[in-house]
Amino acid sequence: MAVVSSNCIPSLTLGSLSQLGRRSLGCPSLSLKLTHPSNSSLHCSLNVPENTHEDTPMEKRFPPYPTVMDINQIRERLPHRFPFLLVDRIIEYNPGVSVVGIKNVTINDNFFPGHFPERPIMPGVLMIEAMSQVGGAVILEPDVKGTSGEVFFLAGVDKVRFRKPVIPGDTLVMRMTLVKMHKRFGVAKLEGKAYVGSELVCEGEFLMATGSDPQARFLYP
Repeated sequence: MAVVSSNCIPSLTLGSLSQLGRRSLGCPSLSLKLTHPSNSSLHCSLNVPENTHEDTPMEKRFPPYPTVMDINQIRERLPHRFPFLLVDRIIEYNPGVSVVGIKNVTINDNFFPGHFPERPIMPGVLMIEAMSQVGGAVILEPDVKGTSGEVFFLAGVDKVRFRKPVIPGDTLVMRMTLVKMHKRFGVAKLEGKAYVGSELVCEGEFLMATGSDPQARFLYP
């Protein structure tokens, strides 16, 4: 409990004192309770949360991404293998609607020694490939594709923009949303966006074409 004489702050109102307290203590969640007892003193009660974000160790502040499909389940769906399997985990899946997958970018990825030796940057074409593979999960839904025994090919991309370089240590989070599915023509259109943290790094529209293959189980963009 802090006691401030009302004679010392004749020009401060309740609102201005609250703002002053917030600025001076640097705490956005700080609240001031003001009372005026009969002794003409202004009593300020500071309610500060006991557990602040700074009290939590860095390694415990951020929860891990959820797992809807792990790498083994992804390998069961996609035919891609090293060095072209560019999806590590599916973290959200809405059948027939959208899917979110992640790619952990590390310096051990085999394309970094040549792109570039002195400034490693993930190639844009591989970001597009990774997003296409993520989009495969939503296309593979039986209710979407209509029939089994089909393969999918990346038929085209449009309105692609690369907003920021992706470098080793980044986690590429890719959301693919199904826009249209023309079963008659075997063509699907998706919108894709890729993020590192909250920053958009790549976006575009994707066109995938299907082809019948009685022995095929996989999407192959």
